[in-house]
Amino acid sequence: MTTIPGLLAPGAALDDRGRAHTPYEMRVIGLDLSIVSTGVCRPDGSTYRIRTRAKDGPRRLTYIRDLLTVDVAEQRPHLAVIEDLPTRMHARSLKPVAALHGVVQALLVDADVPWAYVPPATLKKYACDNGNATKGDMQAAAFLADGREFVDDDKGDQADAWWLRAAGHDWLGLPLFSMPEAQRDRLSKVDWPDAYRQRYVLGAAS
Repeated sequence: MTTIPGLLAPGAALDDRGRAHTPYEMRVIGLDLSIVSTGVCRPDGSTYRIRTRAKDGPRRLTYIRDLLTVDVAEQRPHLAVIEDLPTRMHARSLKPVAALHGVVQALLVDADVPWAYVPPATLKKYACDNGNATKGDMQAAAFLADGREFVDDDKGDQADAWWLRAAGHDWLGLPLFSMPEAQRDRLSKVDWPDAYRQRYVLGAAS
């Protein structure tokens, strides 16, 4: 397989049939997974949260899975960008959210959607240039970057998911808005699916 770099107009990429994509045609879904309140940013940029109740036990996993399955089937994302688990998390809290991550990975495997994990501190540095940014900071940064506001986002899940989608577009070379390069450079620490980028962005051809 060989690549064909440097042949794309600004803001364009190639799909698997050699057709040009614009930033908004590349479909990236952002997922801030939480067993209590999962934030989702669809490829069209709309956001929502999936809330569950502790009394529903393991059925919370299937509830979140089923809603995300519908979104993935309808929106057909090219890439999923997921916030990674915090480095410090109590084992009791870690188990259910780790189970949720496994369920979502299985969903994405079935849908043939590659994914990347972005550490929480990296996402905050990308959005706010501050690894300790608060949920409010992330929401304010979204407004400054693109005039974006979120309804019913007291936990900041939607804002995080929105920034995850933006990070995916940036990595693809199709940014949705202007940002300082120093903040974009934070994304170089993420383990991105390079084979996917070669196929869709660099115009890989056999």
